[in-house]
Amino acid sequence: MITNDYIILAQQGMHARPATILIRLVKNFKSAVSLKRGDKTVRLNSMLNILSLIIKGGETVTVIVEGEDEVEALRAIDLFFTEQLKDI
Repeated sequence: MITNDYIILAQQGMHARPATILIRLVKNFKSAVSLKRGDKTVRLNSMLNILSLIIKGGETVTVIVEGEDEVEALRAIDLFFTEQLKDI
């Protein structure tokens, strides 16, 4: 299991469009991926799960990846949070 913290760079936070892109990205991997904000953790398999966290710009979230391709999955997720999210 690998975990990593990210600051949400998009001013609008995690709304429907970036949530959909993140779910599509995660579906490319066999590993189970979860997102945590505060004391609530959700699986990244549903847009409603992500939206239920009400993640705002500037907040910190934790990504939890567990599975056979967790390193590759976290690399792709890292790119999403550090480069792509701010442009969505």
